Amino acid sequence: MKRSRKIAFAVAASLGVAMAVAAVFAQPFGMGPGMMHGMDHGAAAGGHGPMAGATAMLTKQDAGSSADMGLVHDLVMNHNKIKRTVTNLPDGIKTVTESDDPQVAQTIKAHVASMSQRLKDGREFNIFSTTLPVLFENRDKIKSVVEVTEKGSIVTRTSTDAKVVAALQGHAAEVTELAQEGMVAMRRGMMARMAAGSRGPQAGMRPGAASESRTPAGNENSH
Repeated sequence: MKRSRKIAFAVAASLGVAMAVAAVFAQPFGMGPGMMHGMDHGAAAGGHGPMAGATAMLTKQDAGSSADMGLVHDLVMNHNKIKRTVTNLPDGIKTVTESDDPQVAQTIKAHVASMSQRLKDGREFNIFSTTLPVLFENRDKIKSVVEVTEKGSIVTRTSTDAKVVAALQGHAAEVTELAQEGMVAMRRGMMARMAAGSRGPQAGMRPGAASESRTPAGNENSH
């Protein structure tokens, strides 16, 4: 009886996580073309109502949370239009994230700008990543250089702290998975974070992160 109750509880918990993830993407976040910069940490702070449900459990809330969720949504939905390469450096990463689609390119620029500002301010926004908590907690150990290109952004982030370097490379791999797999990767990351708790695993590299990059039209990483 005890074993059967444990199995039933595990199944219920798994279903609960799956339903919560589905609820997040059932919400009308950022459907408009102008919201397509899933990497803009700080830009376009208005235009969406308060985040709720599973999303609210996964990330801290502030005035820009809904707008950033809209950007992420639009980038994920247009992941097949994104070209991304990631180079792992001895002390960090260099990523190139671009698109031939002008709207997607603008969304990339906006998302990168927004997330860079959030990192600088210590205002974490995180719905799928197990590595971002490490980066935000150690933001004073990260040196960032962001270059805006015609089609997107080039980002170089470095650190003298080995744990932070591992987190930088792990996060770059997470973002590459989004560019490759879109919603599949997003749901997988969200479910992993929900299962581990709102903060997620406190580790530099997320479970299963690969050091090599895998993205359509250009292999390596960015962000």
